Amino acid sequence: MSDDSTLIAQIGRTTGLWGDLKFHLHTDFPEQFQNGKTYQSDRGSLTISDFNLLRGTIRFAGYESIDAAKKLTNAKIYTTLEQTKANCDLKQGEYFWFDLLGCSVKQDNSVLGVVEEVQRMADTDYFSVKTSDDLTEQGLAKHFLLPYIDRYIVSVDIDAKMVYTKDAKDILEAS
Repeated sequence: MSDDSTLIAQIGRTTGLWGDLKFHLHTDFPEQFQNGKTYQSDRGSLTISDFNLLRGTIRFAGYESIDAAKKLTNAKIYTTLEQTKANCDLKQGEYFWFDLLGCSVKQDNSVLGVVEEVQRMADTDYFSVKTSDDLTEQGLAKHFLLPYIDRYIVSVDIDAKMVYTKDAKDILEAS
């Protein structure tokens, strides 16, 4: 795999007679899995011949028997950031996690820190923010978690690598 490859799914056990395999998603964008699309895996290139999200199964060209499909059990499927952007349609206000990494978190005229990671807990996404050095020197926490909800996030500007917030400093001060 190349350095910019991202794990998006893992193959499970065989099911049925025609090479169907259980499919475990590691992405928020199942729509990128379509018949005829080819992905890289730790077993080489795989082209989807059938995908059923409701049943959680997938089948690959050239692996349409149980014996052939068993060779793919536990295989990992990867994609690149470019493929992800090309294959996924984002709605207004949705962003890829990898685009949010490195964004400055700003409240009013103060930069509070930089998004280092995005974490999902229950049904809420959180930015793991590395606090700005000038604020840590004032005794504030080195890291804090900022919920990605309207209560705290005013807007996001991916091109400027900026997340505009309100009341985020209160969370930092309480951390």
